[in-house]
Amino acid sequence: MDIVYPIFIAIHILAMAAIVGGWLANFKNPTVTKSQWYGAIFMIISGLVLFGLAEMSGIEDPAQRIKLSIKLILGLMVFVTALLGRRKINRGEEISTGLAHATGGTGVIAALVATLWRF
Repeated sequence: MDIVYPIFIAIHILAMAAIVGGWLANFKNPTVTKSQWYGAIFMIISGLVLFGLAEMSGIEDPAQRIKLSIKLILGLMVFVTALLGRRKINRGEEISTGLAHATGGTGVIAALVATLWRF
């Protein structure tokens, strides 16, 4: 169990880097890249595993459970915006600037919540 947690933390950080990096790389011509899509999938999966591991270890502080719940909501928002963006691309439709920026911007907010919110 000691090795599982750091592995999923690394996956979670790499997924976040794919989301934010894809957003910053295409900032002038906003789009939702495949790396952002796969990053959103891996962020949700690794986040759920990390949430489960935290529950198994016994979360004592209710503030930590609130933080993890907010991160889950933000992760789902990134996933949904990336899904909508990729579906539009696959149909050959134009992606709105707001949708592309919502994917990366929500990813940045999730990273800020994870790093700046201390209990």
